Order: sequence, then C-alpha cells, then structure tokens
Amino acid sequence: MVQGTTSDAGKSTLVAGLCRVFHRHGQRVAPFKPQNMALNSAVTRDGGEIGRAQALQAVAAGLEPRIDFNPVLLKPSSDTKAQVIIQGKALTSLEAAAFFGPESRDYKAAAMQAVLASWHRLQQEFDWLLIEGAGSPAEINLRQGDIANMGFAETVDCPVILIADIDKGGVFAHLVGTLALLSESEQARVKGFVINRFRGDISLLQSGLDWLEAHTGKPVLGVLPYLDALHLDAEDALVQTTAQSQGAATEQPVTAQSARAQSETTQSERTGTRLRVGVLVYPRISNHTDFDPLRLHPDIEFCYIGPTHQGELPGLDLLLLPGSKNVRADLAFIRQQSWDKGIARHLRYGGKLIGICGGFQMLGHSIADPLGLEDLPGTSQGLGYLPLTTELQAEKQLLNVSGTLRLGQSSASVSGYEIHCGASRIPDQCTQPLLLNERGSDANSVSATEPAKITEPAKITEPAKITEPAKITEPAKITKPAKTTKLAKITVPAQIAAVRSEGLLSEDNQILGSYLHGLFDSPEACELLLAWAGMTASQGHAVDINQQRQQQLDRLADVLEQHLDFNKIINIFKEEDQGDR
Repeated sequence: MVQGTTSDAGKSTLVAGLCRVFHRHGQRVAPFKPQNMALNSAVTRDGGEIGRAQALQAVAAGLEPRIDFNPVLLKPSSDTKAQVIIQGKALTSLEAAAFFGPESRDYKAAAMQAVLASWHRLQQEFDWLLIEGAGSPAEINLRQGDIANMGFAETVDCPVILIADIDKGGVFAHLVGTLALLSESEQARVKGFVINRFRGDISLLQSGLDWLEAHTGKPVLGVLPYLDALHLDAEDALVQTTAQSQGAATEQPVTAQSARAQSETTQSERTGTRLRVGVLVYPRISNHTDFDPLRLHPDIEFCYIGPTHQGELPGLDLLLLPGSKNVRADLAFIRQQSWDKGIARHLRYGGKLIGICGGFQMLGHSIADPLGLEDLPGTSQGLGYLPLTTELQAEKQLLNVSGTLRLGQSSASVSGYEIHCGASRIPDQCTQPLLLNERGSDANSVSATEPAKITEPAKITEPAKITEPAKITEPAKITKPAKTTKLAKITVPAQIAAVRSEGLLSEDNQILGSYLHGLFDSPEACELLLAWAGMTASQGHAVDINQQRQQQLDRLADVLEQHLDFNKIINIFKEEDQGDR
C-alpha cells in the first residue's frame, strides 16, 4: 500500500507507474483505493462511478476501469457536504460529521464492509493489488474507524510504502513526523520510503538519506526526479502550468488589466494567431480533465479563469463552462463574479461558448433541485442562452457512450461518458449536434438502477506469491470496447432507445452544450470543434489524448525502473508472503 505524508505527495502517480511496470513484466496487477474524495471521476465498464485516478491506474495495468478499484468515492458539493458513492452508485449526501465525526460509526462500518467485499473479489483474480491511501495516515483526528489508510492496512495485513514530496521542502520532517504519529504496529508496517520530485545533484542529498535510514531503521527505496511536462489525468487539482518546450499549450495568467485589453480585440483582428481558449473555474468544478486535449494543443493559448478576475474575461475565441458538483451554487458564483456580464460581452464580440454537463445546464432557462440533491431545495434561473430546462433527479445517469458530432456539413466520431443527475427537457425542432449510443458493458455488470449489494466479505486469503519479474515486454494492447448496446434516453431515463440525439446548438451557431465528458478526446472531434471556434486548418492537429496517456505512463514506468530499488520492493513482499504462511 502506498501512503503519503501529505495530500499531493505523489501516491496516485506512484501507483499508476507501478501498475505499468508490473503490467509490462507480465504480472496480473490491479489498482485499489478504498476511499477517495475527488470531483474528477469516470464511468466504469460495470456501470458505476470511480475516481479518475483509479481509472488512470486501471489503464496503466491494461485493464478497463471497474467499481471494485475504488469502492467508496466521496464527491464534495460544499465545504461540509458530500455525495457518497459506494461500489459505483450514489447513495446519499452526508454532512462532514457523518464521515469523520462522532456520528460516523454507522457510515464507516458500511463503507468498510463494501471496501472489504471489493478487496476480496479482486484478490481472487489478481496476483498483486497496488493500494493507494488517501491524504496522510497521520491525521490523528481521523484515526478512529479509518478505512482509507492504516485502518485498512491493519485489517488486511498489508505492507506500506511511505512517499513524500521533497519539492515542497521539509521532506525529512514529513517522513519522521508521520512515522512518529503512528502506533507501534503501524510503524512496523511501513517497510520503506520513496522521496518524490527531487531536483538537482543527488549526491547533495545522500547524507540526509543515510541519516533517515539510520534514524528510522527503514530503507529509502528510491528518489524520484521531478518530471517536467508529465501529462496524466489529474485526480482533483487543476494543473496550473505546462511546459512549452514539450509542445504543450502555454497557460497564461490572466490579470484584470490584460482581460480588459484582450476583451476589446475582435476575433477578426486575431486571425493568424493561436486560438485563445479559456475555462471558467468555479468552486465545485468537476471533471476538468475534459480540457486536457486543449491544454496540450500546440496552437492554443489556454487559460483558467479564476475568482481574481471578477467581472473581467479575457478576449477569447472559445469560452468553456465545465461540469459542476453543485450547479446552482456555481451558477450563483458566476453572477457574484459578474462573469455573466463577461459572457454576454464575449458573445457580442463573436466568441464561441461551450457548456459541458453542469455548464450545459447553466446555459438553459432554469435548474430545479426539488429533492435538495446538491444543496438546499429550490430552482435557479439559468443564463438563458439555450432552450432547455433541467430538473435534478435522484437516479444518476452513468453511461459510456460513442457516436457522431455534426457541425454544419462536417461530422466526426466521438466517445466519452456521461455523469449527471439532471434530466433536461429540450423542445422539438432544436438542433442537437450529437448522435450517441451506449458502448457495451460487462455481462456481469451491476444494474443501472440498483446499487451493488454489500455482503459480508469472505475470509481474506493469503496473497499470491510474488515472483521475480519476467523479461520486460511491450504493454498489453488495450482492446476496443464491446459492441454497442441500447441505453436509456437522458430526458426520460425509463425509456430505452438504440440511438439518441444529444446536446444543443444555438440558432446563431455561437453556443453549444452537451452532457458528454470527453468531447475533445477524439482528435477528429477536437479538430472539428476548434475549426467551429475559429482555428484554421494550417494551425496544426489535435492531440490524441489517449495515445498521449499511454506514452506518459510508459515514460513514468521507465523512470521508476531506473530510480527505484525493485529488488528491495520485491523482497518486502516476499517477506510478507512468507510471514503469512
């Protein structure tokens, strides 16, 4: 199990890299994160929802994502409230005290039951499960009933590797301090350290490494270098910068002064320059990985627009409204920032506007939440640019889809996923630019309407013996999805249709909305959308984000094989295996 001294220490990245290393060595390996808290998520082959990081780790292991890889997912909708997703299905929203406070006993018991059931199923199928912790195991106020870190490790009796980020400073204090706050049995469970994001001459660090090993009696398993321009799906946090030297888009900070100057520049005056694309960042932004193909495009000047730009939007060719975990609250935030006025100005100057999922709902006439699923019950007036009304419903739509995007006389293949509680009503005769059907799922998938039944986990058996890795080979080819099947229509979930129209395109061809996450993932669809937004054919080709993901995982695995002591890592698990016997 990989645990970190802090959040963002590198746990997700290390597990993803280890999954790819051992997959390349021919071992059956799978990722596992007992409990995750994140707003970036993915739809699994068995019709559930898991954290985006575990979906990435599944790809690294040559697997399709499934609900057992992340049996408990918490999606915050406010500072004190989050939606609870157990084994892929949203069950309820609870206040923070119900997760972590004195009243959390019932929740943690049910959650641990689900975690152990998923763990046992995976243990029967794979040689090695690579587990990721959450946050830090040294959060002493959250120790009781812990299911995310040492509480889980102690329950299933697995060894732990502790990773720390040296780039932030204080790495030795982080490691020694974390170890000091653990119980004796938990300290014994930590088998070694990994130091992440090191820059400079490793010889200057050696004396500190020697002291750390002597002081703790535990080995340093490796020092990983800082990897510039490592482009992998973010678990939650926004990526702020990219390396222009790697051919990626430059992410420019936007000031109020530059926004005013740029907003007066018309689209025609920008002909021949790189396309300017901006994304509004509101408090509960979700699935911002949708925009990775745009961030990395060499001919796009990309920026995130945050709350420091109140009332001012830069001059853009394309403005994007992303998904949200609390659509009505984030819509209110847009108005508080006077961004609604900035959007109107953007459209007057000829800019294009796209809303995805929650952003799509915001573009309509109204959003109703009668059950209080995301916040207090009520209805909010939308921005009014598209003729749709939305009502949030208890049953969340979770679909992997593929189909065709049609803009004018051109079309392109698309594929992606939908995650939303909203059911949107669209008048007849409106232009819907997407034609979608559901991609095939596993024959043993969980019902789309019934949550997975939580049963008592079977007795945890001994882990498979870890052998020396075989000769490194090419990673297994990821196969195409199964033949498409019928799916529920968004506006009337109970009805079944083979193919359905989706999204909306305004009559003036300036505004597009869709529930489809991954709209830009297909290079063909991305190029069509960028051409619609004003990019010329001479400005290069779209990034194939799926190919890029595979290349980056291989790059990460190469670095791990170079800088980690895999003999020590293998021996740790050999000793654990012998101890269990």
